Amino acid sequence: MTSHLVTGIGELVTHDPRFDGPLLDAALVAQDGVVVWVGPASGQPAADTRTDLGGAAVVPGFVDSHTHLVFAGDRAAEFEARMAGQTYTGGGIATTVAATRAASDDDLRRRLVALVAEARAQGTTTIEVKSGYALDVAGEERLLRLAREVTTETTFLGAHVVPPGIDRADYLALVTGPMLAACLPHARWADVFCEPGSPLAFDGDEARSVLVAAREAGLGLRVHSNQLTPGPGVRLAVELGAASVDHCTYLSGSDVDALAGSDTVATLLPGVEFSTRSPYPDARRLLDAGVEVALASDCNPGTCFSTSMPLMIALAVREMRMTVAEALRAATLGGAHALRRDDVGHLHLGARADLAVLDAPSYRHLAYRPGVPIARGLSL
Repeated sequence: MTSHLVTGIGELVTHDPRFDGPLLDAALVAQDGVVVWVGPASGQPAADTRTDLGGAAVVPGFVDSHTHLVFAGDRAAEFEARMAGQTYTGGGIATTVAATRAASDDDLRRRLVALVAEARAQGTTTIEVKSGYALDVAGEERLLRLAREVTTETTFLGAHVVPPGIDRADYLALVTGPMLAACLPHARWADVFCEPGSPLAFDGDEARSVLVAAREAGLGLRVHSNQLTPGPGVRLAVELGAASVDHCTYLSGSDVDALAGSDTVATLLPGVEFSTRSPYPDARRLLDAGVEVALASDCNPGTCFSTSMPLMIALAVREMRMTVAEALRAATLGGAHALRRDDVGHLHLGARADLAVLDAPSYRHLAYRPGVPIARGLSL
C-alpha cells in the first residue's frame, strides 16, 4: 500500500461535518486512492510520497451528474439563431442524431475522450454520460458501450425524443422493449425527456412507461423535466423514486413540496439557460424549502456546449441567487447524491481522493473569477 501526502493547502473544503467550515493551512493523506487523514499541516503524518501545493485552495473534485458527451456534428448555427431570438423546442436534436448515426466508433470515441479530458482539466473527477443521439437499437447500444469506456455512470436515454418517421406508440414500444434490452448491459441509469411543452418529447404517461420498464429491468431512474413548461415530470420522478430530476425551471408549489419530502435531487443546469437565453430556475426557492440541489453542466451540442463546472458555479451564484458555498456543495456533494454515490463529492475519511486544485487562495474564486481556468482535477 502506498500513501501520498498533499500539503501546502491554503484552504481545504471537505464537506466533513467534523469541521466547522474550510480548513486553513491544511494537509491530506491518501492511501491507494482513498482519503485516510485530513487536518492541519502542522500535524501532518509522514507518507511515502508528497505533493506541496504552495498555498492553493483545494475542494472535492466536481461531480458532473448530467452530460451528453457521445455525439458527432455541430450546432453552432442553431446557437446563433437562438441568440437572435429563436425559441428552443428540442427540434435540433434530430440534427445531432443524423450526424451521430453517420460517425464511426473512432470518431465518437475521439471526441468523447477529448471532452472528458477537457472536463477533468477544469476540476471534474466524476462524470455521468447519457446516450440519446442515435434513437435506434444498435445505435443506442453503441453510444452506451462507448460511454462505459470513460465512466461507470452511464444513462440510457433512448426516450430523448421521438425520431421522425416512426409512430409514437411504436417508438415507445421499441424503447421499453428491444432497445432497453440491448442497452441494459452498458447502463446504470435510465432517463426520459418528460416535457409536454415539446411536441417531440414524452408526456407523463409515456414517461411513466419508460421509467417503470427501466426500473423493472434493474436500472436507476433519472428524469429530464419542467425545462420548457410546467408538467408532471417532477412529481412522477418523486413518485417512482428517481435519484434526480433535472432542469426544474418551471415548478409549482406542489412540485417543490414533493421534492422537499423526498430524496430525489433537483439538478439544475444553468449553462442551458445561459446558452438558450431562457429563464433560470429558482434555486433559492428550492434551497429554502429544504430540497437537495445539484449543479451539472448538461454538456451537449445543442443547448450547452460547455464542460466547465466552474462556469456552472459562477452562473448559479450570479443568476440563481446561490451563495458560493451552496453552489460549490451542489457541484460536488449534490452531484454525488444525484448519482447515489457516497464515495465522491466530499473529502471525508474513506472517500475517493478526488480533488479539484484551485490556482487561488479560496473556493470563492470559483465565482469571483468566472471564465478563468483556475481549477484542475487531481486523483491520488
